[in-house]
Amino acid sequence: MPRPHKPRLVSAMPRFTYFKPTGIPIPLLTEIVLTVDELEAIRLKDLEKLEQNECAARMNIAQSTLQRILVSAHEKIARSIVEGKALRIHGGPYALEGEVLCTRCRRRRRFGQAALENCPDCQSLRSNR
Repeated sequence: MPRPHKPRLVSAMPRFTYFKPTGIPIPLLTEIVLTVDELEAIRLKDLEKLEQNECAARMNIAQSTLQRILVSAHEKIARSIVEGKALRIHGGPYALEGEVLCTRCRRRRRFGQAALENCPDCQSLRSNR
């Protein structure tokens, strides 16, 4: 059984989650999914101009993981622009800052809501921040 993904910390959910080329109806477009954690990596590295080690620390991941996320995100964005595909921002192994994520069932809850209690869904004590 593979090891579960460690949640990547994201400061906030994106305000806009869908981008498409003008003049082409949505049913005719192919869609590319950019995950929330990929968007956060792009935001920290390209907009905030942080070094990779700073970005990785903020997202609670290794620098090598951040590099892989950035490569994937840049490729998806470039493919969307160059090939005229729709870009949806959705999903991924992320947790908002201040959330607790059960590593067994992946249920999210706000920090402060009994971080060390049993998970309400699977009754596991396994949770992390």
